[in-house]
Amino acid sequence: MRRTQHRPTRFGILDTVFAPVAALLWNLLLAYVVYFIARVAYLCVNIDQFQDSLQPMHLLRLFRGGLVFDTPAIIYTNALYIVLMLFPLHLKERVGYHRFCKWLFVIVNALALVINLCDSAYFPYTLRRTTTSVFREFSNENNLGGIFFTELLHHWYLVILFIVVVWALWKLYATPRILSRYFKQRAQQWVYACVMLVALIIAVPLCIGGCRGGLGHGIRPITINNANQYVDRPTECAIVLNTPFALIRTIGKSVFTVPSWYSSLEEAEKVFSPIHQFSPKTLETPAASELTDTLKKPVTPASQKKNVVVLIVESFGREYIGALNRSLEGGHYKGYTPCIDSLVGRSLVFQYSFCNGRKSIDGMPSVLCGIPMFVEPFVLTPASMNSYTSVAGLLKDEGYQTAFFHGANRGSMGFMAFANKVGFQEYYGREDYAADSRFGGDADFDGHWGIWDEPFLQYYCAKMSEMKQPFMTAVFTASSHHPFQIPEQYRNVYKEEQLPIHKCIRYTDMALGRFFREASRQPWFRNTIFVLTSDHTNQSNHAEYMSDLGLFCSPIIIFDPSGEQVQPGVSPSVAQQIDIVPTVLGLLGYTKPFLSFGIDLLHTPAEKTFAVNYLNGVYQYVKYGYVLQFDGQQTKAVYRLDDRLMKHNLIGKVKEQAQMERELKALIWQYMYRMENDQLLETHPQPLPKGVEPK
Repeated sequence: MRRTQHRPTRFGILDTVFAPVAALLWNLLLAYVVYFIARVAYLCVNIDQFQDSLQPMHLLRLFRGGLVFDTPAIIYTNALYIVLMLFPLHLKERVGYHRFCKWLFVIVNALALVINLCDSAYFPYTLRRTTTSVFREFSNENNLGGIFFTELLHHWYLVILFIVVVWALWKLYATPRILSRYFKQRAQQWVYACVMLVALIIAVPLCIGGCRGGLGHGIRPITINNANQYVDRPTECAIVLNTPFALIRTIGKSVFTVPSWYSSLEEAEKVFSPIHQFSPKTLETPAASELTDTLKKPVTPASQKKNVVVLIVESFGREYIGALNRSLEGGHYKGYTPCIDSLVGRSLVFQYSFCNGRKSIDGMPSVLCGIPMFVEPFVLTPASMNSYTSVAGLLKDEGYQTAFFHGANRGSMGFMAFANKVGFQEYYGREDYAADSRFGGDADFDGHWGIWDEPFLQYYCAKMSEMKQPFMTAVFTASSHHPFQIPEQYRNVYKEEQLPIHKCIRYTDMALGRFFREASRQPWFRNTIFVLTSDHTNQSNHAEYMSDLGLFCSPIIIFDPSGEQVQPGVSPSVAQQIDIVPTVLGLLGYTKPFLSFGIDLLHTPAEKTFAVNYLNGVYQYVKYGYVLQFDGQQTKAVYRLDDRLMKHNLIGKVKEQAQMERELKALIWQYMYRMENDQLLETHPQPLPKGVEPK
């Protein structure tokens, strides 16, 4: 058979010079498909969190918004590839050059895919896309390899999806036709160079516009906060965003920006002040005694220095506690915490109680310092280098002995450094437990995070019995944590239930029960105020605990064994973790100035109590029986507090909306200003407006 000679058509030269442009456009389209698949996988893996987002038109809106954020991510990650494909030099049209471009494109977009898929498994613990703070958060952990391997096994289907998508990406990649013989004439070379140069010149502003979110005048580069314009709930921002964009846009970025709502600290003080200074008269006034029979006995400062014990229980959400959910499941809900249920009956609890963050590292600043999480975890921001203290630091100056306990390795989560900075004199971790011959040593290590809760809480109790009174201690438990395992001897006792965490909650509840039984035998027990809360919430199987506000429902339990200062009952107040510092100091009769963004729950009328938290660029403010969602510029929604599923948006229909906006803006401004200007530690009270009594 005679071989026919290839003869280019009259348009052959045009086909050749435009081939790199056509191939580039096709391959970038493939990148969009990869991001689309990753978003669908993200949604499917976390479908329980997005049940209300599945209406077709709303889902279309979310995915359309996703294109806005996929574009800069694709441009950022493929910038080198785009330049290489459009480089105006005909000598690049060779097999080796385009083979390199193919490998570069596939590797870069495969990495973007794996980052997105991994984040879909991490989402249930943070409820947002991962930012660069994650690298600082886990910088001291040495167990991540085992956890990552465990997650691979649990999410094997994502591994298969990754392999299939990368294989398809390789197969569908378009390589420009190599017709280098067309470039033998100098005129053809100039035509090629001009076409590529024009294409590159056009691509530059298009890429800049894609990264900024548009080319219009006055458009600022989009950030992760811009995702809120496409969503109905803050949690949905995770669908709109993609993880490469979230990582890139938070590299080296300033976390805190002071809004322009106030011109001075004194002006903001007139609306909200985080500086507290109790007067003896204030501390003699009972908290809202007219509102509940359980609080009719006046709350007075301690006649002697009470010990303070704070238990921060990992992932111990309010949902799991039967005694705090009497109306759940038609009144038939039993919960998973019989020991804590018993404690609730002897303690002061609150009708509404919330955490101020979604990570373990948010718990310590909130509970011990009165500092909530806004924008990013406080301890991962530059502001963590500011001067500030905690309830431990304040009480240390009053003669208290202070100690912090955490069953993980020293340095884990940065807890040891934080505890040292805020005034804890001693830190006890896994190594200290292992060195104590009274206990089981490293045989009690759970293999992932730390010492099992049961033995470590017994160690905690024993160490407190060695301390001189008065003392202030805090413990951070570890067992009710992913990968949700319990000791071998309890696996036939606490079996798998509806959610993987439930067996861990039962185990930790038992450990807490044993702790309180042992503590009750100690001479310091009756002279101690106990506060129990969680660091954050975790897995849920009730819709009201999956709402934007329900995701922050944590218990706050105050137990006074003597019954002298805190009477058992249910307070109608709204409580939050940042209230713990002022509440404890109020109980102790502390009259020096200190900073906390919360309030004293026992000396504040219920109608003046509030809660605040931050989720995906939206601040949630709870007060006056409503929940206001504010994105930093405007109110997005207002719900009744008893609208547990947050179904009925009352924006513009609630007379309290304007006052709530005013108060929240003052709180945010104070937070941002003090972070940026290193004013988190006050040794003198701020001047108050005339006629205003000290808090």
